[in-house]
Amino acid sequence: MRKANLLLVLFLLLAVSSTAFANWQGTITLWDAPRWPDAEDDKFHWIKKKIAEFEELKPGVKIELIETPWAELGDKLAVAIAGRAWPDIVPVDISGAINRNHLEQGVVEALDDFFTAEELDDFFPGALEAYTYKGKLYGVPMSMTVHVMLLNLDHFEEAGVEPPVNGQWTWAEFVEKAKALTFDSTGDGVIDKYGFSTYILEGYYEAWPFFYMDGGEPIVGNEFGFNSPEAVKAIQKLADLKLVEGAAPVEMGSADVGGVFGAFAREGERHVAIEPWNTWAIATVTSEGPNYVPNIMVAEYPSGELGHPVTLGGAGGWVVMHQRDRDKLAVIVELVKFLSTAQEQYTFATEYGTFPARKSAEAMDPFADKPHMKRAAEMVAHAVPMPEHPNWIQIDERIQAELQLVFAGEKTAEQAMEDAAKQVQRLLR
Repeated sequence: MRKANLLLVLFLLLAVSSTAFANWQGTITLWDAPRWPDAEDDKFHWIKKKIAEFEELKPGVKIELIETPWAELGDKLAVAIAGRAWPDIVPVDISGAINRNHLEQGVVEALDDFFTAEELDDFFPGALEAYTYKGKLYGVPMSMTVHVMLLNLDHFEEAGVEPPVNGQWTWAEFVEKAKALTFDSTGDGVIDKYGFSTYILEGYYEAWPFFYMDGGEPIVGNEFGFNSPEAVKAIQKLADLKLVEGAAPVEMGSADVGGVFGAFAREGERHVAIEPWNTWAIATVTSEGPNYVPNIMVAEYPSGELGHPVTLGGAGGWVVMHQRDRDKLAVIVELVKFLSTAQEQYTFATEYGTFPARKSAEAMDPFADKPHMKRAAEMVAHAVPMPEHPNWIQIDERIQAELQLVFAGEKTAEQAMEDAAKQVQRLLR
């Protein structure tokens, strides 16, 4: 009798638990950052639409959207974690990676138990690898990307410069063209058109493939690598494009992301012929709007002493922050899956300029009528991943701060990278 009563109690507990799981109600806090704009220039229109759809499917579930600029996301999340007041869902930028330090702190949920082997098999291995740490899955990949060089061919034509054949060039050819693309277009004696520009900012790596081109790497084993002769030489060469050759504007190497992009793309502000960007920029500059550039080419990074181009790859997606309420966690994961379907990844590919992380989305051929994206997809073969380290955010901050000093002409690359090594090496131990 006692055994029967115990079984009955267990059955009732399971029933209550299952009901709670199915009927959990409450608020989910979701952070997101700007995506592609709609006709009203709302860069959060996609996530707002998906939130409305999910709330309709789940009566009693409300989703609070916190709009956060990409450049501020890392710092704001660090503050939230320090205050034990983190959101439920956080996006991972396609330029970056999941924060290993957050994983070590235990503030990110492992999601292995919520995915079947069949579901995981639909993701490209490289995408899953970007979200896997010590054998566990800590996020859901949404998109993959590489960095490419964007060329404004109207600027090339105005300067009488031929673009690189098939978008391929050596470093020497790149420098020659960048110099020829720098000129006074108005005849007032002041240079107002430039060959090249880029920015330097923690968490963003458009400039970094240049630093790899002669064989350098930021971390080699457990040692700092950007102070190697190969890396130092490559960093100095790019900085000298502005400091010595004068083929880049004074703002090159600053943290002004918007200003640098506007110098290439924004109508009325365009004065730079070549800039490196993540592939999201392809969709932006080829779509109607103030950043529409009518005649572009997608090119590879120039080849250095390695003899082949190098680019950096990334995987954007979602991470779920630690939850005490496991029933709420299940609904949160359901939302993340809802945001990451093959159809949504196809939409991101066609509208946002990213490559799908799902095989089924890739099979939908999102770039059938987009030759620039097809060209960018070919560069995945040259992509290397970002370094992985629990202290990467702190390491990156120190490297990028020293790089900014190089591009400002305040330090040589050798001085800056030796100073970075002193700060970084203790973080690598």
